[in-house]
Amino acid sequence: MLKKVEISHKTVVFTVLVLLGLWLLYFVRDIILQLFVALLIMTILEPLVALLAKIKIPRAISVLISYILVLGVLGGVIALIAPTLATQTTNFVNALPAYLSNIGINSWVNGDLASGALTQLGTIPGEILNFTVSIFSNIVSLVTVLVFAFYLLLSHDKLQDQAAFLFGEEKKQRIGRLISAWENKIGKWARGQLLLMFMVGLGTYIGLFLIGIPFALPLAILSGILDIVPILGPLVAAVPAILIGFGISPVVGLGVAAVAFLVHQLEGYVLVPKIMEKSVGVSPLLVLISIAVGARLLGIMGVIISVPFVITLQVLIKEYLIAKE
Repeated sequence: MLKKVEISHKTVVFTVLVLLGLWLLYFVRDIILQLFVALLIMTILEPLVALLAKIKIPRAISVLISYILVLGVLGGVIALIAPTLATQTTNFVNALPAYLSNIGINSWVNGDLASGALTQLGTIPGEILNFTVSIFSNIVSLVTVLVFAFYLLLSHDKLQDQAAFLFGEEKKQRIGRLISAWENKIGKWARGQLLLMFMVGLGTYIGLFLIGIPFALPLAILSGILDIVPILGPLVAAVPAILIGFGISPVVGLGVAAVAFLVHQLEGYVLVPKIMEKSVGVSPLLVLISIAVGARLLGIMGVIISVPFVITLQVLIKEYLIAKE
């Protein structure tokens, strides 16, 4: 005999509200993403703003000075390397088939496969450039993120009081502890990762330049960018440079492999312990999974925010689940 299942009005209302909430989150996903990026900018710039504020500079002016310094440095670096990068990247893509032919790869690799691989390799700098251009061309999104970050930096010292206003005085301390833990982990990861990528790119460029490898700049930038992916990133980035090295001579190829190995060892045993420390606490496997999921959902932006998102989940789980045990 079939049993009659009754669903209360409260259950129906609750289900409808949950679905409406999920729909609203999806509808405003761009704003949530902008706010999340603004939070990342806040954690990166906060030490600089705090340092300026300590020398009696008003916080609003400190934030403006920090913006001017960071944007000025970024703009100067881009203007300095962009022409050389564009020229070397184009020459690199055009010359790579000849280097592959010198080491006999074209004789046993299917032509279509090689052509497809070269096409994909050639699109990496272009995709990065398109991503950068798309960010700066979308003025509204850029300004929104910068404005969000500005006000977050401006009201940083009052975040705990604002949390008390939103969530009640009883949860003020817990929210403050949560914000501090999140900023500590995210800040260390973001600043550490940027410094690691820069050091790996610089070390690779110096090594390739001393050996005399053509296209050292795009190869070094590729190495620095892919360093955000643990284990696999440095290996993938080293392949084009090693192929070019062996295309010149076996000795040069071994020299490039030695440079990649030394940079990787220097990063693993010197830079990571000194810069990242062990307090960030994100395993390489978890980073790989989060990057893969982020790339599938949001493309390059998903790759950028995937690890911060995982760190955020770790902080929330530790605060609200582990702390209760």
